[in-house]
Amino acid sequence: MKDITVIGAGVVGCAIARELSRYDLNILVIDKNEDVAEGISKANSGIIHGGYNEKKGTLKAKLNLEGNEMMDDLSKKLQFPFKRNGALVLAFNEEELEKVKELKANGDEIGVKGLEILNKDEVLELEKNINKNVVGALYVKSSGIVSPYEMTLALGENAVENGVEFKLGNSVVDIKKELNSYKIELDNKEVVESKLVINAAGLGADDLTYLVSNEKYEIDPVKGEYCLFDKVAGTLCEKTLFQVPSKLSKGVLVTPTVDGNLLIGPNAKHSDTIETSREGIDEILEKSQKTIKDIPVSRVLNTFSGLRPKVCGGDFIIEESRDCKNFINVIGIDSPGLTAAPAIAKYVVDIVSKNIQLKEKENFKETRTKMVRMSELNIEEKNKLIAQNPSYGKMICKCEFVTEGEIIDAIRRPLGATTLDGIKRRTRAMMGGCQGSGCMIPISMILSKELGIDISKVNKNCKSSTVIGYKEV
Repeated sequence: MKDITVIGAGVVGCAIARELSRYDLNILVIDKNEDVAEGISKANSGIIHGGYNEKKGTLKAKLNLEGNEMMDDLSKKLQFPFKRNGALVLAFNEEELEKVKELKANGDEIGVKGLEILNKDEVLELEKNINKNVVGALYVKSSGIVSPYEMTLALGENAVENGVEFKLGNSVVDIKKELNSYKIELDNKEVVESKLVINAAGLGADDLTYLVSNEKYEIDPVKGEYCLFDKVAGTLCEKTLFQVPSKLSKGVLVTPTVDGNLLIGPNAKHSDTIETSREGIDEILEKSQKTIKDIPVSRVLNTFSGLRPKVCGGDFIIEESRDCKNFINVIGIDSPGLTAAPAIAKYVVDIVSKNIQLKEKENFKETRTKMVRMSELNIEEKNKLIAQNPSYGKMICKCEFVTEGEIIDAIRRPLGATTLDGIKRRTRAMMGGCQGSGCMIPISMILSKELGIDISKVNKNCKSSTVIGYKEV
């Protein structure tokens, strides 16, 4: 029997698992996807929000602020990329400027540090490419950027290093409440028994509660579409550039990524599908030109979309079920969920501690060593590594300079990649100009060899996404 089962291996589920791994517990994480960060967490703008827009007294306000303050230390210990680049909330008329001043007052009241109102000249001195119609801005010095999937992987890997088990590629089809435990049935007929369950299943979290509880939650998915530009366009701005937010979203942003690309988006549409649309992409391209007139559309590498799990009331729902003891719901974690994730984890552990006696491990491993990135090494370091392992001298992805050694490492690490997208998120292979057309087959061959499967069984992301589609004879 498991002490605790976490359902959901996104950034929140992995953060919870990692925080719980500090204690002597038998912990399992279940996710229907073949990899961590395969749901909401991968299609994310990667912004570490300052928190100026949240309502005082809400969990969002509290946990956004706490999570933001934890990010520097956490990124150093777990070695995932994070940059506190700051953000500007731009006003293009006097009405918007008044709104920006209201945001500052709200942020000051909540306790957000480093907020400052800038005039037009001060804005343009910081970011010369901003539309010259700007009249002022809120400067949010505590805002930052992160790779959402690398952060999730770092949390998950460290959890595994501390004894957490992950069961990926298995959907939960039923949960039965027993006298002192829960029986969780998976789609492969396996049944997991657990003393306590944490429901962090993202868009499916409301459905899971229906299986055991009379409490009803309803998630209303809101789709956001994005355009990702190449690294040439990535020099267009240094700070994250926001427009004045609406009730539905924080608006279309223009931001650099931690990897040096440029990202614009999202829009906000009530939808339960993640397909991008011509209409939606045109919308974000048009709206982004309010921030920067000359958006280099010819430098677009890819478009994608994600769903935000909004709930009625707008705040995070993090609580033990009222009619099911030891069943903890973590529901409605939309923006700023990424920022708040490490603080959400601590909040959940506090709830767990009221039901289960927690004993800290003496050997908890607080740090994690990131993957080798050949593109980040100097020539002496590269030559030394190649001398030790010649596979690091064989280039596979020429766009992003990813070697065979890095791909093998991505497969063999804790929570190792089993799909093309898993390799992509760990190494950046297939993220460059050719978008995988030059390296997809060689990577599939490496996956085939390392996993001991025929190349026809290699998938892009899920079991129905075969890459090659034929069997070698």
